[in-house]
Amino acid sequence: MSVFADLVQHLADLLQPLFGATAAAAAIILFTALVRLLVHPLSRAAARGQKARTRLQPKIAELRNKHAKNPEKLQKAVLALHAEEKVSPLSGCLPSLLQMPAFFLLYHLFSSTTIGGRTNELLTHQLFTAPLGDRWTDALGGGGLFGGAGLVYVGLFVLVAAVAAFNYRRTKAMAAASETAPVAGGEQVPGLGAMNKVMPFMSFFTLFTVAVVPLAAALYVVTSTTWSAVERAVLYR
Repeated sequence: MSVFADLVQHLADLLQPLFGATAAAAAIILFTALVRLLVHPLSRAAARGQKARTRLQPKIAELRNKHAKNPEKLQKAVLALHAEEKVSPLSGCLPSLLQMPAFFLLYHLFSSTTIGGRTNELLTHQLFTAPLGDRWTDALGGGGLFGGAGLVYVGLFVLVAAVAAFNYRRTKAMAAASETAPVAGGEQVPGLGAMNKVMPFMSFFTLFTVAVVPLAAALYVVTSTTWSAVERAVLYR
């Protein structure tokens, strides 16, 4: 973890002339952008996979009708169809999974008072008046909701809520389109309706994450979520 701490510190030192006391926060945003650039090819592949899986839904529905009484045969047939069409059912999960290590590194880095036997100097950095190692509860206890640190979180919550609302409208529109898409026999894929009702609300869980993790990790989540919203709007248009 000391190597990662040095990386964040070096980025902060490079950005110091431009951002002053908020250089470490800017370094985290830059680091997040670099991570997202690295996984962007996978995001593009996931978008292509999602479009391909949508095209396969009528064929999958036919297989469900054909093997309704034989779940094992149905599973093999669906996997064979994906292999034949060169579509991975898990491709959409890879971009999120590959970002998790970066998030947990930031979480542990800004939750530790010492790194490699030395005092963790990164905890002295702030985003305006909010320490990067503090949480929302610390901001509320220090100056209240509209104190200096509290206002930083208010700004983050407003941004996350705006992104979540954008994702909600977009996901709901996509879900409605998939529900009305024709399939074999006029039947929808089992469970699709229930999933489509839940998916639009998933983005709002980011608000909870931002509230409970250290501010540095919250910055990563907010930056990554905003990037993802823009990226998906472009790739899935």
